[in-house]
Amino acid sequence: MWSLHLYSYDADLSVDGVPYPIRPGSVSLVPPAAQSHYRYRGPSDHLYAHLRLTEAGERQQVPVMQEAGVESPTLAAHLRQALTAYAQSPARATAEVWAALWRVARLGGVPAESGPAPVAVARAVALIEARLVGPLSVADIARETGISHNHLTRLFQEEMGKTVVAYVRERRMERARHLLRETTMSIPAIAASVGIADLQAFNKTCRREFGVPPRQLRFGENTC
Repeated sequence: MWSLHLYSYDADLSVDGVPYPIRPGSVSLVPPAAQSHYRYRGPSDHLYAHLRLTEAGERQQVPVMQEAGVESPTLAAHLRQALTAYAQSPARATAEVWAALWRVARLGGVPAESGPAPVAVARAVALIEARLVGPLSVADIARETGISHNHLTRLFQEEMGKTVVAYVRERRMERARHLLRETTMSIPAIAASVGIADLQAFNKTCRREFGVPPRQLRFGENTC
């Protein structure tokens, strides 16, 4: 079976003896029967799907390893939705995986990824996605991206249409909404899992983003 993986950590992968570095935001598509070996460096959670592809349809050449960059959140959302849907609707899960595959297939052809500004923003997005659970500051993201705080702030606003802080908050709350509606995790556990350990702060952020407290969001009452 083919293997589609979206990574949020640093590691090394070799496929049939060819080495590929893994970075937060990397995505791999490994063909059937290929010999894969991983060398992990620490916590290594990732989203993945194993699938079969038919011979029908247009053939596309896709690299084994690519940087998903700003597409990382969308790919992650498709794979999480596939996991959630699989038990009750395998067809929906299949559709979500195909949507992810199409995005992976066109990663190399997106011109916006070629310039230095989009590359820096893509790295920042990958770091954010990898560390939503822990503390995040614009200064830390800028330092690890290799540019200044002010430069990252300007580039991020130009490319994403919002500030780094707003993007981090939005992504954390999107994840929180998914966990509230699709899991039985307690509200304090969900707050901690999106990097907001203070329950009062989590409630306040939830009200600001969605117009209702977490409990109402969980049960779908009067949501915006």
